[in-house]
Parts: sequence; structure tokens; C-alpha cells
Amino acid sequence: MKNSFKELEIILDYNFKNSDLLKQSLIHKSFDNLNNNEKLEFLGDRVLGLIISKKLIEIYPKEKEGIIDKKFANLVNKKTCSSIAKKLNIKKFMFLGASHKSLQKFADKIIGDCLEALIGAIYLDGGLKYAEKFVLKFWKKNLENSSLPLIDSKTKLQEHSLKIYKELPRYTFYKKTGPQHKPIFKTDVQIPNSKKVMGTGTSKKNAQQNAAGKLLRSLKIL
Repeated sequence: MKNSFKELEIILDYNFKNSDLLKQSLIHKSFDNLNNNEKLEFLGDRVLGLIISKKLIEIYPKEKEGIIDKKFANLVNKKTCSSIAKKLNIKKFMFLGASHKSLQKFADKIIGDCLEALIGAIYLDGGLKYAEKFVLKFWKKNLENSSLPLIDSKTKLQEHSLKIYKELPRYTFYKKTGPQHKPIFKTDVQIPNSKKVMGTGTSKKNAQQNAAGKLLRSLKIL
């Protein structure tokens, strides 16, 4: 196990003083329902948000808050975290219950949450300086790409629906799931002559954007 930890530390470019923190960050609740990485993930989510927020304000000092907020959401969402976690091959080092080990399609959320737990562990072990160094290294390309113009799917769908059907898209809130500190919202959207399409997100607004984007792609508009 020590060799596995050393291999992961080389990948992370960080050596833990307290290896117990590293181990705990890798324990999914399916492996241990009590002593797992959920609290570290809770912390890491906040640390990641702080670091990315600070960096965005440095990069875009004259940008409006609403634009920075959209860039922020794109940089810290489940898709981005899981994508980076896959590149680091985090799954290889995780402690998982048998039911999860046998899953053919490993849930992106699980490895994305584990990456956030690792950020929380680095923060507790080495402080904000090292957590920031880690995040800025592995989010570097995503931060560079954040300068590209964002497509506001909700606005684009609204413009299309009004132009073709003279009606606004209809959004219906479906449900809220997930833990209190990190809820997942589900909503669906429909325009005339289209099927209902569901989107998920960390807020109702984000879920609506994702639903609109999916519908636009299904209509081959986006």
C-alpha cells in the first residue's frame, strides 16, 4: 500500500506528511460507511472554489460578476472535476466496495468527489499554499480555456423558440437530490414540437442551462 501511495504522490506532485489524510481521501463510503472521504470532499469543494474564484478575479479584473460566475461554474462542476480525476487515474488508488468495483461504467461523480477530497487532504496537510499549487497546476488548461466566449444555452434556446414558435421554452423543476452541502438539481425543458429533455446541475439555474444545451444539441442547433 505504501508503494501505491508513493506512486500517487508522484502523480499529484505532493508528498504528504500525514499519510492517513491521503488514505482517507481515497475511501469511498461503499468501502467504509463511517470512516470515508465525505468530510474531506466537503472541505475540498470549498477550497477549490476559493482558489478558482481568486484566480478568476486575477485573470479578469474588469469582467462583470455574472460572467465570472459562469466561468467559475464551468471550472468547478462535476464534469471538469471528473475529467481531471480521470487524467490523474484517481480510480486506480481508491478504496471501493465490491458493488462499485464491479460497475462497468464508473460514475464520474465518484472520482470527481474523490479529487475534491484530495484537495481537502492537501489543504489540511500542507495548507492553502500547497492546495493552491495543486489546483493551479491541474486546472491550468481549463483556466486558459476559460477565456473563450461562453455559449449561453438558455438564451440561445429562448431566441430559437421565440423566432420559430413565438413561445418561450417551458422549464419544469423535477427534483433535488444529493447531500445538503452539495445538492444536485434536476429540471426538464421543452419547446413546441420537441420532446422533454432533462438537465442536472449544482443549482436550478445551472440545471436549466444544461437542459437547454442538451435540447439544442438534440435539435442540432448547438
